[in-house]
Amino acid sequence: MSVDWGTITIGRIVLRETFPVAEAGGPTPTLSVEGQESAPDLSRAELYQLHENILALEEGKLYPVTFEDKPERDGYYTLNSASSNLTEYRGDLVFCDWKLALDRVGAENETDLQSRLTGAVRANDYSLSGEKTQAPALSHYGYYTGATSPSSMTRTGADGSLTVYRNVPNNVSPRWGATASGALSGRVRVTANSYELEGCMHALSADDWTLSNGLVNVAPTATAGVLDVAAYSSGAYRSKLWRVSVASAGPSWDSASILRNDLEMCRVRLTASRSPGRVTLDLTLRRGSRLLEGWLQSGSSSTLGVALVDAETNVNTSASGYLTATSNDADGNRFVCGSARSFTGSTTGSMTKTSTATLDFFLGAVVGGGSAVSGDAALDLRNQYIGFMAEQTYGVRR
Repeated sequence: MSVDWGTITIGRIVLRETFPVAEAGGPTPTLSVEGQESAPDLSRAELYQLHENILALEEGKLYPVTFEDKPERDGYYTLNSASSNLTEYRGDLVFCDWKLALDRVGAENETDLQSRLTGAVRANDYSLSGEKTQAPALSHYGYYTGATSPSSMTRTGADGSLTVYRNVPNNVSPRWGATASGALSGRVRVTANSYELEGCMHALSADDWTLSNGLVNVAPTATAGVLDVAAYSSGAYRSKLWRVSVASAGPSWDSASILRNDLEMCRVRLTASRSPGRVTLDLTLRRGSRLLEGWLQSGSSSTLGVALVDAETNVNTSASGYLTATSNDADGNRFVCGSARSFTGSTTGSMTKTSTATLDFFLGAVVGGGSAVSGDAALDLRNQYIGFMAEQTYGVRR
Protein backbone atom coordinates (compact mmCIF):
# COMPACT_ATOMS: atom_id res chain seq x y z
CA MET A 1 0.00 0.00 0.00
CA SER A 2 1.44 3.36 -1.00
CA VAL A 3 1.32 6.27 1.44
CA ASP A 4 0.50 9.79 0.38
CA TRP A 5 2.91 11.68 2.63
CA GLY A 6 2.50 15.31 3.57
CA THR A 7 5.40 17.71 4.02
CA ILE A 8 7.19 19.60 6.78
CA THR A 9 8.84 22.87 5.81
CA ILE A 10 11.55 24.34 8.03
CA GLY A 11 13.01 27.51 6.63
CA ARG A 12 13.79 26.71 3.01
CA ILE A 13 13.80 22.92 3.47
CA VAL A 14 10.87 20.69 2.53
CA LEU A 15 10.84 17.24 4.16
CA ARG A 16 8.49 14.27 4.03
CA GLU A 17 6.08 14.38 6.97
CA THR A 18 5.90 11.01 8.69
CA PHE A 19 3.56 10.07 11.52
CA PRO A 20 5.17 10.88 14.90
CA VAL A 21 5.82 14.29 16.38
CA ALA A 22 7.05 14.31 20.00
CA GLU A 23 6.28 17.39 22.10
CA ALA A 24 6.93 18.53 25.66
CA GLY A 25 5.49 21.52 27.52
CA GLY A 26 7.00 23.72 30.18
CA PRO A 27 8.68 27.13 30.12
CA THR A 28 10.31 26.22 26.80
CA PRO A 29 8.01 23.88 24.85
CA THR A 30 9.89 21.51 22.56
CA LEU A 31 9.04 19.56 19.44
CA SER A 32 11.03 16.65 18.03
CA VAL A 33 10.41 15.13 14.64
CA GLU A 34 12.25 12.63 12.50
CA GLY A 35 11.85 10.97 9.15
CA GLN A 36 13.50 9.41 6.14
CA GLU A 37 14.08 10.55 2.57
CA SER A 38 15.20 8.18 -0.15
CA ALA A 39 16.46 7.99 -3.70
CA PRO A 40 14.34 6.96 -5.41
CA ASP A 41 11.76 8.76 -4.77
CA LEU A 42 14.16 11.70 -5.00
CA SER A 43 17.12 11.78 -7.35
CA ARG A 44 20.51 11.10 -5.78
CA ALA A 45 21.51 14.75 -6.31
CA GLU A 46 18.31 15.96 -4.65
CA LEU A 47 18.82 13.68 -1.69
CA TYR A 48 22.40 14.77 -1.12
CA GLN A 49 21.42 18.44 -1.33
CA LEU A 50 18.64 17.83 1.19
CA HIS A 51 21.15 16.14 3.50
CA GLU A 52 23.53 19.13 3.19
CA ASN A 53 20.71 21.62 3.83
CA ILE A 54 19.67 19.82 7.02
CA LEU A 55 23.24 19.83 8.32
CA ALA A 56 23.54 23.54 7.48
CA LEU A 57 20.65 24.51 9.78
CA GLU A 58 21.99 26.80 12.52
CA GLU A 59 21.47 26.09 16.20
CA GLY A 60 19.62 28.87 18.04
CA LYS A 61 18.33 30.44 14.83
CA LEU A 62 14.64 31.27 14.35
CA TYR A 63 12.82 29.26 11.66
CA PRO A 64 9.26 29.34 10.39
CA VAL A 65 7.93 25.77 10.41
CA THR A 66 4.78 24.45 8.70
CA PHE A 67 3.13 21.02 8.65
CA GLU A 68 0.88 19.96 5.79
CA ASP A 69 -0.90 17.27 7.84
CA LYS A 70 -0.54 18.85 11.29
CA PRO A 71 -1.15 22.57 10.68
CA GLU A 72 -1.92 23.04 14.40
CA ARG A 73 1.85 22.81 14.94
CA ASP A 74 2.63 25.65 12.48
CA GLY A 75 4.62 28.45 14.03
CA TYR A 76 8.06 29.79 14.84
CA TYR A 77 10.79 27.65 16.38
CA THR A 78 14.47 27.92 17.21
CA LEU A 79 16.70 25.01 16.30
CA ASN A 80 18.09 22.97 19.18
CA SER A 81 19.78 20.31 17.04
CA ALA A 82 19.67 18.74 13.59
CA SER A 83 21.18 15.50 12.33
CA SER A 84 21.11 13.52 9.11
CA ASN A 85 22.57 10.08 8.44
CA LEU A 86 23.24 8.83 4.93
CA THR A 87 23.17 5.18 3.86
CA GLU A 88 24.09 4.39 0.26
CA TYR A 89 23.89 1.05 -1.51
CA ARG A 90 26.13 1.67 -4.48
CA GLY A 91 24.21 1.81 -7.73
CA ASP A 92 20.95 1.14 -5.92
CA LEU A 93 19.33 2.97 -3.00
CA VAL A 94 20.33 5.98 -0.91
CA PHE A 95 18.64 6.78 2.42
CA CYS A 96 18.74 9.91 4.52
CA ASP A 97 17.52 9.47 8.11
CA TRP A 98 17.05 12.88 9.72
CA LYS A 99 16.09 14.28 13.12
CA LEU A 100 15.17 17.79 14.25
CA ALA A 101 14.85 19.05 17.83
CA LEU A 102 13.07 22.42 17.98
CA ASP A 103 12.20 24.88 20.74
CA ARG A 104 8.80 26.47 20.19
CA VAL A 105 8.78 30.29 20.23
CA GLY A 106 5.06 30.51 19.54
CA ALA A 107 2.22 29.94 17.11
CA GLU A 108 2.08 32.30 14.16
CA ASN A 109 -0.89 34.17 15.65
CA GLU A 110 0.95 34.99 18.90
CA THR A 111 4.43 35.75 17.56
CA ASP A 112 5.82 38.98 16.18
CA LEU A 113 8.91 39.05 14.02
CA GLN A 114 11.26 41.74 15.26
CA SER A 115 13.76 43.25 12.83
CA ARG A 116 16.61 44.52 14.96
CA LEU A 117 18.33 47.29 13.02
CA THR A 118 21.64 48.17 14.62
CA GLY A 119 24.74 50.24 13.94
CA ALA A 120 25.35 53.67 12.46
CA VAL A 121 24.88 54.94 8.92
CA ARG A 122 27.62 53.87 6.56
CA ALA A 123 30.75 56.00 6.94
CA ASN A 124 30.97 58.20 3.86
CA ASP A 125 32.92 61.10 2.35
CA TYR A 126 29.86 63.15 1.36
CA SER A 127 28.41 64.19 4.74
CA LEU A 128 25.29 62.11 3.98
CA SER A 129 22.92 60.94 6.70
CA GLY A 130 21.35 58.37 4.40
CA GLU A 131 17.83 56.95 4.40
CA LYS A 132 16.97 54.12 6.76
CA THR A 133 14.84 51.53 4.96
CA GLN A 134 13.62 48.04 5.82
CA ALA A 135 11.53 45.43 4.02
CA PRO A 136 9.70 42.65 5.90
CA ALA A 137 8.25 39.57 4.21
CA LEU A 138 6.06 40.19 1.20
CA SER A 139 2.91 38.92 2.98
CA HIS A 140 3.45 40.60 6.36
CA TYR A 141 0.91 42.57 8.38
CA GLY A 142 0.81 44.96 11.34
CA TYR A 143 4.15 46.71 10.79
CA TYR A 144 4.82 48.68 13.98
CA THR A 145 7.55 51.20 14.89
CA GLY A 146 5.98 52.86 17.92
CA ALA A 147 4.68 56.42 18.00
CA THR A 148 6.43 57.43 14.77
CA SER A 149 5.44 55.61 11.59
CA PRO A 150 7.63 55.42 8.47
CA SER A 151 6.44 56.08 4.94
CA SER A 152 6.25 53.18 2.50
CA MET A 153 6.49 52.26 -1.15
CA THR A 154 5.81 49.16 -3.23
CA ARG A 155 8.35 47.37 -5.41
CA THR A 156 7.22 44.63 -7.78
CA GLY A 157 9.60 41.74 -8.27
CA ALA A 158 9.61 38.14 -9.40
CA ASP A 159 7.88 37.11 -6.13
CA GLY A 160 5.16 39.77 -6.29
CA SER A 161 4.60 43.18 -4.72
CA LEU A 162 6.77 43.89 -1.70
CA THR A 163 6.42 46.83 0.72
CA VAL A 164 9.55 48.79 1.57
CA TYR A 165 9.39 51.09 4.58
CA ARG A 166 11.29 54.37 4.27
CA ASN A 167 12.69 56.68 6.92
CA VAL A 168 12.32 54.08 9.65
CA PRO A 169 12.70 55.87 13.02
CA ASN A 170 16.09 55.68 14.72
CA ASN A 171 16.63 53.42 17.71
CA VAL A 172 13.56 51.34 16.88
CA SER A 173 13.30 47.61 16.10
CA PRO A 174 10.23 47.24 13.84
CA ARG A 175 7.77 44.48 14.67
CA TRP A 176 5.48 42.77 12.21
CA GLY A 177 3.40 39.66 11.80
CA ALA A 178 3.35 36.91 9.16
CA THR A 179 2.10 33.38 8.86
CA ALA A 180 4.85 30.79 9.09
CA SER A 181 4.51 30.09 5.37
CA GLY A 182 4.23 33.79 4.56
CA ALA A 183 7.50 34.57 6.35
CA LEU A 184 9.34 32.99 3.41
CA SER A 185 7.81 35.31 0.81
CA GLY A 186 10.12 37.86 -0.78
CA ARG A 187 13.18 36.24 0.81
CA VAL A 188 16.76 36.49 -0.37
CA ARG A 189 18.15 33.28 -1.88
CA VAL A 190 21.47 31.64 -2.64
CA THR A 191 21.13 28.96 -5.32
CA ALA A 192 23.64 26.47 -6.69
CA ASN A 193 23.11 23.64 -9.18
CA SER A 194 19.46 24.78 -9.38
CA TYR A 195 18.95 24.09 -5.64
CA GLU A 196 18.16 26.75 -3.05
CA LEU A 197 20.63 26.51 -0.19
CA GLU A 198 19.84 26.72 3.53
CA GLY A 199 22.56 27.98 5.86
CA CYS A 200 26.21 28.61 5.05
CA MET A 201 27.97 25.24 5.16
CA HIS A 202 27.99 24.19 1.50
CA ALA A 203 30.38 23.23 -1.26
CA LEU A 204 29.99 26.05 -3.77
CA SER A 205 31.54 26.37 -7.20
CA ALA A 206 32.97 29.78 -8.09
CA ASP A 207 31.19 29.70 -11.45
CA ASP A 208 27.83 28.18 -10.50
CA TRP A 209 25.78 30.18 -8.00
CA THR A 210 23.12 32.87 -8.01
CA LEU A 211 22.11 35.49 -5.47
CA SER A 212 18.59 36.86 -5.75
CA ASN A 213 15.93 38.79 -3.83
CA GLY A 214 13.26 38.89 -6.54
CA LEU A 215 14.29 42.45 -7.50
CA VAL A 216 17.96 41.83 -8.29
CA ASN A 217 19.54 38.63 -9.59
CA VAL A 218 23.33 38.21 -9.57
CA ALA A 219 25.34 35.44 -11.23
CA PRO A 220 28.95 34.87 -12.33
CA THR A 221 29.93 34.70 -15.99
CA ALA A 222 32.64 32.85 -17.91
CA THR A 223 34.66 36.07 -18.21
CA ALA A 224 37.14 36.86 -15.43
CA GLY A 225 35.79 39.43 -13.00
CA VAL A 226 32.46 39.92 -14.81
CA LEU A 227 29.14 39.68 -12.97
CA ASP A 228 25.69 39.54 -14.51
CA VAL A 229 23.56 41.91 -12.41
CA ALA A 230 19.93 41.80 -13.52
CA ALA A 231 17.12 44.10 -12.37
CA TYR A 232 13.50 42.94 -12.42
CA SER A 233 11.23 45.25 -14.41
CA SER A 234 8.20 44.85 -16.68
CA GLY A 235 7.81 41.18 -15.79
CA ALA A 236 11.38 39.98 -16.42
CA TYR A 237 14.99 40.29 -15.30
CA ARG A 238 16.99 42.82 -17.36
CA SER A 239 20.72 42.06 -17.34
CA LYS A 240 23.75 44.31 -17.31
CA LEU A 241 27.32 43.04 -17.17
CA TRP A 242 29.73 44.65 -14.72
CA ARG A 243 33.49 44.05 -14.56
CA VAL A 244 35.30 44.15 -11.22
CA SER A 245 39.01 44.86 -11.66
CA VAL A 246 42.24 44.90 -9.65
CA ALA A 247 45.16 46.68 -11.36
CA SER A 248 42.99 46.86 -14.52
CA ALA A 249 42.50 43.07 -14.66
CA GLY A 250 39.42 41.04 -13.79
CA PRO A 251 40.16 38.46 -11.06
CA SER A 252 39.66 34.79 -11.91
CA TRP A 253 37.78 33.52 -8.89
CA ASP A 254 39.18 30.37 -7.31
CA SER A 255 36.39 29.80 -4.82
CA ALA A 256 33.01 30.98 -3.57
CA SER A 257 31.62 30.68 -0.06
CA ILE A 258 28.49 31.77 1.80
CA LEU A 259 29.04 34.18 4.68
CA ARG A 260 25.40 34.78 5.56
CA ASN A 261 22.20 33.13 4.42
CA ASP A 262 19.11 34.53 6.14
CA LEU A 263 15.68 35.37 4.77
CA GLU A 264 16.41 39.10 5.15
CA MET A 265 20.01 39.11 3.87
CA CYS A 266 22.50 36.89 2.06
CA ARG A 267 26.21 37.40 1.44
CA VAL A 268 28.58 35.48 -0.86
CA ARG A 269 32.39 35.81 -0.82
CA LEU A 270 34.54 35.25 -3.91
CA THR A 271 38.29 34.66 -3.53
CA ALA A 272 41.04 34.90 -6.17
CA SER A 273 44.79 34.43 -6.03
CA ARG A 274 47.13 37.35 -6.58
CA SER A 275 50.92 37.42 -6.73
CA PRO A 276 51.42 37.85 -3.87
CA GLY A 277 48.34 37.43 -1.69
CA ARG A 278 44.67 37.30 -2.59
CA VAL A 279 41.64 39.33 -3.59
CA THR A 280 38.20 38.91 -2.02
CA LEU A 281 34.85 40.25 -3.14
CA ASP A 282 31.87 40.18 -0.77
CA LEU A 283 28.47 40.50 -2.46
CA THR A 284 25.38 41.29 -0.38
CA LEU A 285 21.66 41.41 -1.16
CA ARG A 286 18.93 42.53 1.25
CA ARG A 287 15.23 41.78 1.13
CA GLY A 288 13.45 44.55 -0.78
CA SER A 289 16.62 46.23 -2.04
CA ARG A 290 17.28 47.26 -5.65
CA LEU A 291 21.03 47.33 -4.98
CA LEU A 292 23.83 44.79 -5.00
CA GLU A 293 26.36 45.80 -2.35
CA GLY A 294 30.03 44.99 -2.92
CA TRP A 295 33.19 45.07 -0.84
CA LEU A 296 36.37 44.50 -2.88
CA GLN A 297 39.59 43.94 -0.94
CA SER A 298 43.12 43.28 -2.11
CA GLY A 299 46.02 42.07 -0.02
CA SER A 300 48.11 45.00 -1.25
CA SER A 301 47.41 48.52 -2.46
CA SER A 302 46.38 48.82 -6.09
CA THR A 303 43.86 50.44 -8.44
CA LEU A 304 40.43 48.91 -7.83
CA GLY A 305 37.48 49.45 -10.12
CA VAL A 306 33.99 48.52 -11.25
CA ALA A 307 32.72 49.28 -14.74
CA LEU A 308 29.96 48.43 -17.19
CA VAL A 309 31.20 45.98 -19.82
CA ASP A 310 29.14 47.82 -22.44
CA ALA A 311 29.66 51.52 -21.84
CA GLU A 312 26.68 53.81 -21.34
CA THR A 313 26.67 57.60 -21.13
CA ASN A 314 26.37 59.32 -17.79
CA VAL A 315 27.16 62.66 -16.22
CA ASN A 316 30.15 62.39 -13.91
CA THR A 317 28.50 63.01 -10.53
CA SER A 318 31.14 61.07 -8.59
CA ALA A 319 31.55 64.08 -6.28
CA SER A 320 28.09 63.14 -4.95
CA GLY A 321 28.91 59.45 -4.53
CA TYR A 322 27.06 57.96 -7.49
CA LEU A 323 26.77 57.68 -11.28
CA THR A 324 23.62 57.05 -13.32
CA ALA A 325 22.82 56.89 -17.02
CA THR A 326 21.82 60.05 -18.84
CA SER A 327 18.97 58.38 -20.72
CA ASN A 328 16.83 55.26 -20.48
CA ASP A 329 18.03 51.98 -21.94
CA ALA A 330 15.96 49.72 -24.19
CA ASP A 331 14.14 48.35 -21.11
CA GLY A 332 13.20 51.82 -19.87
CA ASN A 333 15.71 51.74 -16.98
CA ARG A 334 19.00 53.45 -16.11
CA PHE A 335 22.06 51.96 -14.47
CA VAL A 336 23.18 53.33 -11.11
CA CYS A 337 26.41 52.72 -9.23
CA GLY A 338 28.43 54.42 -6.54
CA SER A 339 30.44 54.21 -3.36
CA ALA A 340 30.37 55.63 0.14
CA ARG A 341 33.98 56.70 -0.30
CA SER A 342 35.38 59.12 -2.85
CA PHE A 343 36.24 57.62 -6.23
CA THR A 344 37.15 58.66 -9.75
CA GLY A 345 34.13 58.58 -12.00
CA SER A 346 33.79 58.58 -15.76
CA THR A 347 31.12 59.42 -18.33
CA THR A 348 30.87 55.81 -19.53
CA GLY A 349 29.73 53.90 -16.43
CA SER A 350 33.00 53.15 -14.64
CA MET A 351 34.42 53.99 -11.22
CA THR A 352 37.96 53.51 -9.92
CA LYS A 353 39.99 54.21 -6.82
CA THR A 354 43.78 54.34 -6.91
CA SER A 355 46.35 53.38 -4.29
CA THR A 356 43.87 51.52 -2.12
CA ALA A 357 43.33 48.03 -0.74
CA THR A 358 39.53 48.34 -0.42
CA LEU A 359 36.58 49.58 -2.44
CA ASP A 360 32.96 49.57 -1.32
CA PHE A 361 30.37 49.95 -4.08
CA PHE A 362 26.76 49.45 -5.07
CA LEU A 363 25.29 48.41 -8.41
CA GLY A 364 21.68 48.50 -9.51
CA ALA A 365 19.06 49.96 -11.76
CA VAL A 366 16.77 52.96 -11.64
CA VAL A 367 13.64 51.06 -12.66
CA GLY A 368 11.44 53.39 -14.65
CA GLY A 369 14.40 55.53 -15.68
CA GLY A 370 13.50 59.19 -15.94
CA SER A 371 10.00 58.41 -14.63
CA ALA A 372 11.06 56.39 -11.59
CA VAL A 373 8.75 56.66 -8.60
CA SER A 374 9.86 58.31 -5.37
CA GLY A 375 12.17 55.90 -3.58
CA ASP A 376 13.54 54.41 -6.80
CA ALA A 377 15.35 57.46 -8.22
CA ALA A 378 19.15 57.39 -8.36
CA LEU A 379 19.60 59.74 -5.40
CA ASP A 380 17.09 57.74 -3.36
CA LEU A 381 19.03 54.53 -4.02
CA ARG A 382 22.32 56.19 -3.10
CA ASN A 383 20.79 57.43 0.16
CA GLN A 384 19.39 54.00 0.94
CA TYR A 385 22.83 52.43 0.42
CA ILE A 386 24.32 54.90 2.88
CA GLY A 387 21.50 54.29 5.37
CA PHE A 388 21.39 50.46 5.34
CA MET A 389 21.55 49.01 8.86
CA ALA A 390 22.71 45.62 10.07
CA GLU A 391 19.54 43.51 10.44
CA GLN A 392 18.70 40.36 12.37
CA THR A 393 15.20 38.89 12.80
CA TYR A 394 13.96 37.39 16.06
CA GLY A 395 10.64 35.97 17.25
CA VAL A 396 8.97 37.70 20.22
CA ARG A 397 5.65 36.97 21.92
CA ARG A 398 2.99 39.64 21.48
